[in-house]
Amino acid sequence: MSSRLVREHKQHYLPAAGHDLFLPFYDPLVRLLGGDRARQILMDQANLQPGQRTLDIGCGTGTLVVQLKQQHADLEVAGLDPDPKALRRAKKKARHARVSVQLDQGFSDELPYESGTFDRVFSSFMFHHLEEQSRERTFREVVRVLKPAGSFHLLDFAGGKSGSHGRFAHLIHSSHRLKDNEEDAIVHMMMLAGFRHSQKTCNGSMLFDLLRTAYFRASVSGQAA
Repeated sequence: MSSRLVREHKQHYLPAAGHDLFLPFYDPLVRLLGGDRARQILMDQANLQPGQRTLDIGCGTGTLVVQLKQQHADLEVAGLDPDPKALRRAKKKARHARVSVQLDQGFSDELPYESGTFDRVFSSFMFHHLEEQSRERTFREVVRVLKPAGSFHLLDFAGGKSGSHGRFAHLIHSSHRLKDNEEDAIVHMMMLAGFRHSQKTCNGSMLFDLLRTAYFRASVSGQAA
């Protein structure tokens, strides 16, 4: 692991719940909206294999990393998030579930891992938090840490014409950035970052179809992993 992990970051980040005060309510809200089912679809598309190393960037309170380890005990699972309060909850969640996962503090656009480390990298409901420059750097960093046959799997709220959230957009605390989540823009940015194969895989929905979601997959090889 790189020494960059312990380097002091001056970046600002948006907490998972938008404000530290709301963090205790984050998991129940996302579960109510249908987040568990949405994450399951993301995991299923990754075609996980025994012994693979996986990373969840912006892991927040650790729901996906715990879910990964519970369903695939033979995976090496790591999660990364800049928020120490969210990571404390993630560690408590992992202990309660009796699973062993690696949880690190850091930013997605400066990943504290060596190049070619992971077989799969995940991102769920985090990408819309990022400003444009951080998005570009994040994709480049994911390309860097993936193994040659690795792949990246992204789930987020749909933006642009695909995301007709209407009055429910206020539930997404970075809803003003959803306009940048247009399908073509994300796929194009992935390609510019160095992915050789990138695509939107499917549409989804939460909260009785009132919140639209989108799934993406990208790989550093010419084939879809």
